[in-house]
Amino acid sequence: MTAALDVEKAISISKGTATADAVTESGTDDAAPPAAEGLQPPDGGFTAWSQVFAAALVNSMSWGYPSMFGVYQLHYRDALKLPDSQISWIGSLQIFLAFVMCTFSGRMADAGYVKTTIAVGSFLVVFGTFMTSLCTEYWQIFLAQGLCTGLGLGIMFMPPISVVNSYFVHKRSLALALAASGTGFGSVIFPATIQYLIPQIGFPWAVRCAAFLALIMSAVAILILRPRLTPRKSGPLVEWDAFREGPYLLYILGAFLFFWALYFGFFYINAYARNVIHFSTTDSVQLLRMSNQCSFVPSLLSRDQDNGTVAPVITNGMSIPSRPLVGFLADRYLGPINMYAFHVLVLGCMLFAWTGVTTRAGMYVFSVFFGLANGAAQGLFTCSLASLTKDPRKMGTRYGMVCTIIAFASLAGPPTAGAIIDKSAGQYLWAQVWAGLVIVLGSVALAGCRCAVSGFKLWVKV
Repeated sequence: MTAALDVEKAISISKGTATADAVTESGTDDAAPPAAEGLQPPDGGFTAWSQVFAAALVNSMSWGYPSMFGVYQLHYRDALKLPDSQISWIGSLQIFLAFVMCTFSGRMADAGYVKTTIAVGSFLVVFGTFMTSLCTEYWQIFLAQGLCTGLGLGIMFMPPISVVNSYFVHKRSLALALAASGTGFGSVIFPATIQYLIPQIGFPWAVRCAAFLALIMSAVAILILRPRLTPRKSGPLVEWDAFREGPYLLYILGAFLFFWALYFGFFYINAYARNVIHFSTTDSVQLLRMSNQCSFVPSLLSRDQDNGTVAPVITNGMSIPSRPLVGFLADRYLGPINMYAFHVLVLGCMLFAWTGVTTRAGMYVFSVFFGLANGAAQGLFTCSLASLTKDPRKMGTRYGMVCTIIAFASLAGPPTAGAIIDKSAGQYLWAQVWAGLVIVLGSVALAGCRCAVSGFKLWVKV
């Protein structure tokens, strides 16, 4: 009996030693798969979907703000009498910082400082917006709206995405796409707030009302968010090993080209509607908003022809229904990377089609389809990257790395388009061709990412 017990004890010790050796060879808990720690995501339930709602609120600010810069572009051009390319640097800096700060905020999210990071970012956004309402000079606007607000947007954007990613597996693309649909709501709500309040209370108080709205939304989001993963306190700011992965590198290249030309449409669709199609200023702003909200299309099209608020409304509004739809299709049938590459190609083709828009009816139709294509492509950006990230605890870091790189593309894009327009004596043709070509090349790079993951197989869900 004693001998048998000794044998069992020796076997147990041997197994324990082997397990410890295996852990030592594979690394610390950074290398341990999430399932080993009991971190299987719930993939649904009230708490999980409430995180999606909170992330949508944050996205309403973090990307609703930059998407509405076309409203400011028109106001600043009329008030300050400056060229489009110079004004575009304000919006470009805002978008640049919103991306470039993601490396730091993403790492902070992985370390467990989700709510703190969002609170700091929200404060900077609200403070920068209030300061914008007081500005009268270009350099003041550049610092308040471009620098301060941009820093806040970048700090607050990444943490909710990391939280949502940790709650879902099979429904991840749908969840992230629904969270991204907050961008469409923000791109409708914030421009509407400013546009409709300016005639009643003036530009400064209209901007302050937008700041109060942002404050309420950020407070609700902070109260709802519930991080569930064990914080990864240790670890590098940048995962350099990720740059050795072929699919990851091709994804970065495709995203870089995509975002280089993406905001040209948001910044200039209302100016094109007013200067080329001869919409009124109010009508041109509404056109941008309408592309984000499809439910406005029938009512706006039935309004008086002088109501030019339709163009921006269409572009931003149509992105709301398209994002969850493509997320569902990516989860159920086609895969996020397949869908992302395809819809980026469609968006590039839409920019080429823009060159043929010469009538008011054509502007309405283009805004609808441009908003659909844009919403689908942007909605798939996050979930396709999530599919390349196997350890959810590194989602914030890897996502932030991509955002930092594409920040330089978003910084240069609108001023590049503005310079092309200025050199073309106010004509938009060559800027439209440039944007379409760049985005089509981005879709080619994303197709290469897909092939690097699955090989040259046609019917593969990736």
